Amino acid sequence: MTAPAKRPGRRPGTADTRGEILAAARSEFASRGYEKATMRGIARAAGVDAALVHHYFGSKEQVFLAALDFPINPATVVEIVSGDPSDVGVRLARYVVGLWEVPEARERLLAVVRTVASNEEMAALVRGFARPRLVVPLAERVGGADAEVRVEMALAQIIGLAMARYVIRMEPVASVGSEELIGLLGPALQRLLGAQE
Repeated sequence: MTAPAKRPGRRPGTADTRGEILAAARSEFASRGYEKATMRGIARAAGVDAALVHHYFGSKEQVFLAALDFPINPATVVEIVSGDPSDVGVRLARYVVGLWEVPEARERLLAVVRTVASNEEMAALVRGFARPRLVVPLAERVGGADAEVRVEMALAQIIGLAMARYVIRMEPVASVGSEELIGLLGPALQRLLGAQE
């Protein structure tokens, strides 16, 4: 009688396969960058079948977001910007401010911001991910002259707000209420991302 064929997937004796895949993914992304890292490479580094990585995460983008513990899904941002251009700034401001006001999301975002600000390797990794997954798709939705530059300027507004309000805690911006903040940020984003003449 022959032994049954070994099935791919989770190896025996491991309690936290998902955690090991994430650790392997962090290492792969750090050493190879987002574009060059592959699902097979991550699986090989974790000692599992690539199908198991797909089972847990679905796509390389989802593995990356989980590995960085990043609470923003670029597809959500692209969807927000894809709507009516007449109020895109307010919609995006409401999403961003709302996300930052949730303590758990804020802690995760702060960890990414602080790491990127102090670690060039991580900054390069985030740049390599953000350009094809966020900047380019947003620029395509926004359209018009200098769309990529305007998208990056909008992202700079958002990152600058995060630094001033949550990292440096500059007053009075650190104490401004959410609705007032949305009212101030929305028009700035609208000028950059709204319909262009």
